[in-house]
Amino acid sequence: MLDIGWPEFAVILFVALLVIGPRDLPKALYTAGKWMRSARKVAREFQRHVDDAMREAELDDLKKGVDQARKFSVKKQIENLVDPDDELKGAFDPNDPRARAKKAQNGAAKADKPKIEAKPQVDDGAVSQPKAEETPVAPAGGPPSTQAPTPAPAAEPQK
Repeated sequence: MLDIGWPEFAVILFVALLVIGPRDLPKALYTAGKWMRSARKVAREFQRHVDDAMREAELDDLKKGVDQARKFSVKKQIENLVDPDDELKGAFDPNDPRARAKKAQNGAAKADKPKIEAKPQVDDGAVSQPKAEETPVAPAGGPPSTQAPTPAPAAEPQK
């Protein structure tokens, strides 16, 4: 603590014996002991408060870590990875206001687009169906044909 060895302590006792005297030396040592005891008590109390503050700081850090672990949700993480903008969730939830707004927006976009329908061709008063070469049909279950469509034979005019 103060790094006082036996030779230094002996010098201090000798000076105290000369200055204080042999009759009052025990009272002076008793008083010095009380002061040392109170100084140690204050130092111990200060150290305890510092330790408590450190423990509280560590506990606060641990509590924050536990709270973060409790808030971690695997389900939420997967939802964020699969659907970060909640578009899929809104598409399947009829009560979601975003879904209603999107349907209204899509409906308005469809109304703006002109509808293209196959109209029957009129040829001199006779109604005929659309020609086969205009609408190639893919075979069932297979990829569309890469061959050019064969033209249909020209219809002969009726007499």
